Amino acid sequence: MSVTAVPLRPIAKGALAKLWIGVGLAVAVAAGGAYLGTQSAAVANAGTPEQFLAWNAKQAGVVTTASGLQYKVVEEGKGAKPTDSDAVLVSYKGTLRDGKVFDENSQASFPVAGVVPGFSEGLKLMSRGAKYRLFIPPALGYGEQSPAEVIPANSVLVFDVELLDFRSMAEIQAEMQRMRESGAMPGGMPGGR
Repeated sequence: MSVTAVPLRPIAKGALAKLWIGVGLAVAVAAGGAYLGTQSAAVANAGTPEQFLAWNAKQAGVVTTASGLQYKVVEEGKGAKPTDSDAVLVSYKGTLRDGKVFDENSQASFPVAGVVPGFSEGLKLMSRGAKYRLFIPPALGYGEQSPAEVIPANSVLVFDVELLDFRSMAEIQAEMQRMRESGAMPGGMPGGR
């Protein structure tokens, strides 16, 4: 049995020091990134509404309107956009910043002007089929007047909204009147006089 010796070249002078400096820099960069990530998460979940909205405004795809509403287009729709004189059919999920769900509905119908200002403003930006994420500041949401215990006062409201359809209130009222007159709706005259 023979042993073959493989000649190893000596390590260049200072190479080991450079290696350790490189390892040290990599650890420092990783620690810095982890610290910044922790700080961002802290602001997102525990900072004031103003701190959260300032942080959120810098996130990819988030747009801030003149009123302070922030939104992110998840999927763009097509066609016209609703106005204050329309009623919408939407699917939505409302959460707090920490992800706690406070309201959800897969087919809700209501007047555009009949909801908090931030939600109404967001609806008017959307076309049929659009999916948006709305970040509603307290001043455009419920402010200090929380409607339920699950929503603390001065909360930023986060809504995932899909605009399924919309129609004008005048059109809806005319159709309801026709249904009442034909007896197809309670409160109308019975048909076949």
